[in-house]
Amino acid sequence: MDPTNDDLQKMRLPAHRVHDLAQKRAKIPRHKPGQKFLKGPIPMDWLIPALKLPGKALHVSVMLWFYASLKRSGEVALSLSRLKEVGVSRSSASRALVHLEKAGLVAVNRGAGRKPVVRLLEVQNQGGITP
Repeated sequence: MDPTNDDLQKMRLPAHRVHDLAQKRAKIPRHKPGQKFLKGPIPMDWLIPALKLPGKALHVSVMLWFYASLKRSGEVALSLSRLKEVGVSRSSASRALVHLEKAGLVAVNRGAGRKPVVRLLEVQNQGGITP
């Protein structure tokens, strides 16, 4: 027995229900052409320890990943004065780098009168969070 067109119409969801279902699946915001964006993936095993650090360490972490993705390198010369754009003073940035170093997330090469050169490090599996 083949269903008729009328049978199919009876089984169709009303338009307002289709709209309700579509609303529940909200899309992730995307950058517009020409806008800057944070490139991933950023390993959660790296990010979770950074989230637990004090002060502006997370701010500096996000900017390190941003600059690393722009340069396409795991090593970046970090302009402490450019961090002012995101509300991080030079002294806060310096302290944040120390925290990130102690956590084993970065290695920093400092030179007198020079920008610190920061290398993002691999971290061992911390267990992370599960989806």
